[in-house]
Amino acid sequence: MAKALLGHLGGTDPRLVEQVRLLNRRVADLEAHVMRLQAENDHLVAAVHDGRLLTVDEALTAPASV
Repeated sequence: MAKALLGHLGGTDPRLVEQVRLLNRRVADLEAHVMRLQAENDHLVAAVHDGRLLTVDEALTAPASV
């Protein structure tokens, strides 16, 4: 009887364990995505400071031919 009660009251719900595992994986994926975005942002900021993103290509300023 004690074993049945202990198993009933003290056990971890496998659905919760699976949900926590999936949420932990999702958090890790989102953290990796944030790191990629931060690296891309740092690259763009460096390009702006180097002047590479401040120039306009002449082909873009020419009138479009129809």
